[in-house]
Amino acid sequence: MPRLLVTGGAGFIGANFVHHRLNHHPEDRVVVLDALTYAGNLASLQPVKGRPALRFVRGDIRDTALVEGLLREEGIDTIVHFAAESHVDRSIHGPDAFIDTNVQGTHSMLKAARQVWLEERAAPAHRFHHVSTDEVYGSLGPDDPAFHEGTAYAPNSPYSASKAASDHLVRAYHHTYGLSVTTSNCSNNYGPFHFPEKLIPLTIVNLLHGRPLPLYGDGRNVRDWLHVSDHCRGLDLILEKGRPGEVYNIGGGVESENVRLIETLCQVADGAFRERKSLASRFPDCPAAREERTASLIRFVRDRPGHDRRYAIDCGKIGRELGYRAQVSLEAGLRDTLDWYLANEWWWRAVMDGSYQRWIDTHYR
Repeated sequence: MPRLLVTGGAGFIGANFVHHRLNHHPEDRVVVLDALTYAGNLASLQPVKGRPALRFVRGDIRDTALVEGLLREEGIDTIVHFAAESHVDRSIHGPDAFIDTNVQGTHSMLKAARQVWLEERAAPAHRFHHVSTDEVYGSLGPDDPAFHEGTAYAPNSPYSASKAASDHLVRAYHHTYGLSVTTSNCSNNYGPFHFPEKLIPLTIVNLLHGRPLPLYGDGRNVRDWLHVSDHCRGLDLILEKGRPGEVYNIGGGVESENVRLIETLCQVADGAFRERKSLASRFPDCPAAREERTASLIRFVRDRPGHDRRYAIDCGKIGRELGYRAQVSLEAGLRDTLDWYLANEWWWRAVMDGSYQRWIDTHYR
């Protein structure tokens, strides 16, 4: 029976992975370690909370002794390392937290794994999987080929630089100490439980309230969009069949300019209001409640420093070696994501008004 430690398992992608893992591998033991900072939300684990196979621990990945203790106590043989500061804008205004968490934190995790798995030989068959980002590769021109696993690193923000550093540490622990590791670099994720500071969930919340939908620069920055359920499927394949020491890129295979993405999301919202008349009374400030176009809320704002123009992921390696293929189209994924936010208004309102964080600070000191 696999025994997993999932760091950052109360965050967006981590929580979705915990749901996926327990639903598809109910025999697994899953221990979630999360510091429950602003982006960690225990409510995101609510659908699987209470299962005997799940344990939650509030703690910091930089606490090496805590991690070592969990590895020993739980007999952990697999680490899936999501925990990271991940918001580019925040990294520009306050890079120190990104170095502390993404670099120092990852090194702390690697040290703990080396001590327990290699020095103490507590888990001869083990795996440390590191979840990273396509942003470590830098920016692409309009006609450049997509990022592949051999693309040279060229990070352009403190966030991507900190993730690049952590990627290198993971590689070094494999080649120097023999730790069994894999790394995945993913494109932009979206879906349920996404913290409402990122583009898609922020757009959903703002359009429902009739607020401006801000887009940086001319809105023509291009991203490859990956539904989080496809990402979880890719991670499962890497854990099951990935070769130690290898890197696998996981993408959605759908490039879109930001402005086109938001226009599509607005069209999906307009259609939802036409089909469900009750939405107009729930969200009367949304233009669609008055049968107007929500795209009228789009506003172009000053671009952020060092804004990468285009990302694109080549998924050929994980497809050939592990059989990965993205299954969720962008329009279907946006529709499902909007439906989730409409059905889980309690979740994002608690996050945005601060009531959730106040509850956490009271109950998890």
